Amino acid sequence: MPGLLRGVARTAVIAGTATSVSNRVSRRQAGRWARQDAEQSQAQQAATAPPPPPPAPTSLAPEDEMSNKIAQLKDLGDLKSQGVLSESEFEAQKARILGF
Repeated sequence: MPGLLRGVARTAVIAGTATSVSNRVSRRQAGRWARQDAEQSQAQQAATAPPPPPPAPTSLAPEDEMSNKIAQLKDLGDLKSQGVLSESEFEAQKARILGF
């Protein structure tokens, strides 16, 4: 009888270990699949989300636009008088500001 009891006990230990390992593997694999599903759903939501609306055009009143250009030209002149800009750089920037 002791041999039979030893065999049954050994089988129970092996079966219990196998069940424990199997359950652990199953839980770990389910966790990985859940993470993958969550990442895929987030990627799909990001892909299907509507793009943000374009910013509203800032239309300045003609007086404000002219004042802005004058201020830029004054700053440009100051940079030229300080020697930061060369004559050609000054002319190029002035043409850009004035739209030539």
